[in-house]
Amino acid sequence: MKILAINPGSTSTKISLYTNLNEDFTVNIAHLTEEISKFKKIADQYEFRKEEILKVLINHNVDLSLIDVFVGRGGLVKPIKSGVYPVNEALLRDLKTPVLGEHASNLGGILAFELAKNSGNKPSYIADPVVVDEMCDLARISGLPEISRRSIFHALNQKAIARRYAREVGKKYEELNLIIAHLGGGTTVGTHEKGNVIDVNDGLIGEGPFTPERAGSLPGLQLLETFINDKKCDIEAMKKRMTGQGGLVAYLGTNNAKAIEEKIEAGNAEYESFIFEAMAYQTAKCIGEMATVLKGEVDAIILTGGVAYSEFISKIIKERVGFIAPVIRMPGENEMQSLVENAYYATIGEYSTKEYI
Repeated sequence: MKILAINPGSTSTKISLYTNLNEDFTVNIAHLTEEISKFKKIADQYEFRKEEILKVLINHNVDLSLIDVFVGRGGLVKPIKSGVYPVNEALLRDLKTPVLGEHASNLGGILAFELAKNSGNKPSYIADPVVVDEMCDLARISGLPEISRRSIFHALNQKAIARRYAREVGKKYEELNLIIAHLGGGTTVGTHEKGNVIDVNDGLIGEGPFTPERAGSLPGLQLLETFINDKKCDIEAMKKRMTGQGGLVAYLGTNNAKAIEEKIEAGNAEYESFIFEAMAYQTAKCIGEMATVLKGEVDAIILTGGVAYSEFISKIIKERVGFIAPVIRMPGENEMQSLVENAYYATIGEYSTKEYI
């Protein structure tokens, strides 16, 4: 079975071709800013990006008609349950017309559908977009009636890692209670209770530990005072400061966790070490918070995402939360592999597909 996975970013499109679960190749197609800026809406880019993908397939001597399944990164559609969704008309409409906002990931399902159609009407899917919502009602209460907590997290990787771990220990995902911390540019800590993520921090802009790029949860009064007193800071500038210019960027001037760790290992980096430890401290505290949701009945704590490669960060987190449950490291973003696994298991019938309405 030949499976093509498509993962669009703001200035790139990553594609991977797999035979069953074995990778044939992965290519990250870079797009020049001047090329992307020609399009008024992100959805209008799909034809341009499709042609770029076709060029790569030609260069790798891949006949489009011989690809059996196409799967794209899901975007900001309506909140949905976890699963694999065939791209239908309703899904296409919501990918093209922003429901929760425009994002390059919306192009994933559109591109999968268009390429599948050109390949002879083959199956096309999206899987576990960031808007997967399985939160329990208690987790939605914020403290102000006009504000509800929302589920926006690294659903694709968290769900795939959870199922992968379950297979490794010879159990079903639905039999396990897991806490999964995806440590990346943003960090999300999900409480997986018997197959559902019943609580998770909003990793986009709202809550949780600070990260390489995000400020995370902040003292409310000081945040308001800072916003009100800074006459130059409008709402969009504040969003950028909290989501792209916070965390390690704000304290250390870089989001490169690997480079910071190398500097710490070389010695003479006391401040960097302190800030790095603070990030791990906040992450561990969030994991401990999620353990209370499961009343302490936790089978495993899993660290994943790019920052989970860090020995320094992982060691500190493990020291603080290891008393709760075994701490397992499964580092990496795993997005392409996760997309392929979802498409593969849906095609062979191990996963049931769901209809987007």
